[in-house]
Amino acid sequence: MGSKEVKDKIKRGFQKIWFILWKDNSLKGWIFSLIFLFVFIQFIFFPFMNLITGTTLPLAIVESCSMHHEGNFFSDFNSWFNSHTSKYENINITKEEFEQFSLRKGFSKGDIILLIKADAEKIKIGDIIAFTSGTKGTPVIHRIISIKEVDGEKIFSTIGDNNAGQLMPGNNYAGIDEREIKSDQFVGKAVIRIVPKIGWIKLIFFEALRPESERGFCKEN
Repeated sequence: MGSKEVKDKIKRGFQKIWFILWKDNSLKGWIFSLIFLFVFIQFIFFPFMNLITGTTLPLAIVESCSMHHEGNFFSDFNSWFNSHTSKYENINITKEEFEQFSLRKGFSKGDIILLIKADAEKIKIGDIIAFTSGTKGTPVIHRIISIKEVDGEKIFSTIGDNNAGQLMPGNNYAGIDEREIKSDQFVGKAVIRIVPKIGWIKLIFFEALRPESERGFCKEN
């Protein structure tokens, strides 16, 4: 078989695969397309995202209302902050300071957030980090409100924009304490909300398993 025949055979093979994946509306075509998408996402897309973002969780679906602002993306920052003024006065964060924070209008349950590697030396107050804590399997995504140094190691403290107080053992979630977070608990730093609400496609299947107080759409506390 000559080189031309080999090239023609390869070309016909690709054309056949392309037809099955994207143009064949039969059951076989749908099955092959789903398998292809799964393999592409699992073994190409996510490893590539892990590489360029430097984190094992580059895309996170927000599973709680702890960072929710009334009105979500279109929220009125001034009115939101005015209703939370006392909380931030207690932790010495002014309205003017908060206005300079990233994602100052928060995000909501079901939103998809892009995370990058969180460098403890570059993280600052106002940044939003995802971190592991206690027995809760899903990382917590909250805003840093203070940073201190103990024995040469930086210790971070966070709070949810929509939470009245910090998570701590015996208070909100057993086993979670966001008053003293170490850099080895970092999963990533939130940089942008990619798509609002689309994560509900996944969340809807787990809503019945959540505590009743955590089900449904978000409201401002």
